[in-house]
Amino acid sequence: ESLRRNRGRTFLSALGIAIGVASIVLILSLTGGINKLISTNDDKNNANLILVRPNNNRDIAKNIVEELSDGNRYAKSNLNLEDVSEIKKIDNVANVAPIAISSASIIANDKTHGPFNVLASNPDLSEVINLPLYKGEHFTDKSQPNAAIIGYDAAMTIYGGPDAITKTFIYNNQRFIVTGVLEKIDEPINYNGTDFDNTILINVDFAKTFESALQIQQINVRTATTGEIKETAERINGLLSDRKKGTETYQVITGSEDLHPVGSLLSIVSAMLTIVAGISIVVGGVGIMNIMLVSVSERTREIGIRKALGATASNILSQFIFESTILSVSGGIMGFALGYLGAFLIQLVTPFAPHISLEIVLITTIVSLTTGIIFGIYPAIKAASKDPIISLKFYR
Repeated sequence: ESLRRNRGRTFLSALGIAIGVASIVLILSLTGGINKLISTNDDKNNANLILVRPNNNRDIAKNIVEELSDGNRYAKSNLNLEDVSEIKKIDNVANVAPIAISSASIIANDKTHGPFNVLASNPDLSEVINLPLYKGEHFTDKSQPNAAIIGYDAAMTIYGGPDAITKTFIYNNQRFIVTGVLEKIDEPINYNGTDFDNTILINVDFAKTFESALQIQQINVRTATTGEIKETAERINGLLSDRKKGTETYQVITGSEDLHPVGSLLSIVSAMLTIVAGISIVVGGVGIMNIMLVSVSERTREIGIRKALGATASNILSQFIFESTILSVSGGIMGFALGYLGAFLIQLVTPFAPHISLEIVLITTIVSLTTGIIFGIYPAIKAASKDPIISLKFYR
């Protein structure tokens, strides 16, 4: 009855909690959606996948930030095509695909387009990575050196449509012919670090003939079986250790580990943003406590009458804690709805679908209940400790 009688005050008090809860829901749902997008650990297609990447031996946070912020990160690898050839000789290794990525514009139909990701690799790429074709064919050992495969969106941008087979373009003063167009994949974040919808694939053996500073940023290895993947990874590690003379300028990652560095960064960012959102929850809780103190002051005579009629201190205590909990839980429900509404609106302009899980529901429920109880305790204790005789003398 008290909450109903003061609807405006009740709504504003609950709104403080709603904003904090909405922030947490938005962060967790979007982070979960992005993690789901980039997660490959549980994917059966990657159970026999091994990645070899450069490693600067810095701590994980600095390593991640440097990788994502340093525009010259493509020139820091000491992996090379000889490493690829030697890895392919190891037992249980089925396919090995190097990845050398650069960003450049191309010339087609006398117009400059781009920049696009240009990924140089070998015919094993289609065996290591699932890249379905819209038209044409993947690289083979018999393909012409200047053959190129382009992403669906790149084909739309350059040629106005996906029917681009046999069309040509110029990259780095070399003429290429399109022999394949990828289906639209719509996965801009993946462990290969490139958006294949906007990527041009070329043959690495041909690329090294006109790019003297070609750098291999990653080597993807597909094993023949999954049973010996750890042993195979150890063999690769030993081979590279011998080739690099013991300097650990690389890291060997298996499918049981985090294949994408963004996953680690997201965990850090998510934790930091959740802490910030938690501050807004505290602010909302303080707002509830203030309103409850006002309510206790306004209802002092009511408290005196109840105590005079036999209500115990615990009865008064539970009454006001229950009231603050209703405020907090109402705000939590509002925040949950607002958070997911915001996440779905963000989905309209990004490829990240919000992730709905029981875990998020439990977190928001626990946060709402805990906030209501914690910030309602002091006003409730103050109400319960009032002297009934003094309270009965109180007039508003």
